Amino acid sequence: MPNMFKLNEEKYKNVILYLSKNIGNGSVWGKKKMYKLLYYLDFDFFEKYEKPITGDIYHKLQMGPAPSYFDVIALELKKEGRLEISKGKTCAGFNDAVVYKALEEPNAGSFTKEEKKMLDRVIKLYGNKSGSQLETLTHKEAPYLAVDEGEEMPLELAHYRGTDF
Repeated sequence: MPNMFKLNEEKYKNVILYLSKNIGNGSVWGKKKMYKLLYYLDFDFFEKYEKPITGDIYHKLQMGPAPSYFDVIALELKKEGRLEISKGKTCAGFNDAVVYKALEEPNAGSFTKEEKKMLDRVIKLYGNKSGSQLETLTHKEAPYLAVDEGEEMPLELAHYRGTDF
């Protein structure tokens, strides 16, 4: 079933800024981690309220769910001078991580009370986990298991995860 929701670019930008501002020391380390945080945000919100927050479409990739429009939206934020995207050194033997750092406060008024609560929940539950830890978690979930690699992950499959809200 194709995604019937419209991408909300301005809200998406504020989500990226919010996550980047409120995780760790004010930045998200790793594209994989950012992808998984967005997955949890949209799929958890859909499971509870029957709609996503960003409106993005997620596909099953080898390293877990990946949003379709994140890179374009993040680059727009960078061009606008609102997000810094850089490389950060990780452990020896590992590739450098892409680091997302908000250069301005997100517009908190762009979120409903429920969306803000879900953003804070995702940060609390997953913000301290690595991209690899999040990858492992997403690989055990119905939306990931139910489709073949490269396929769209229908939001409706969120209802088969049994999330404890």
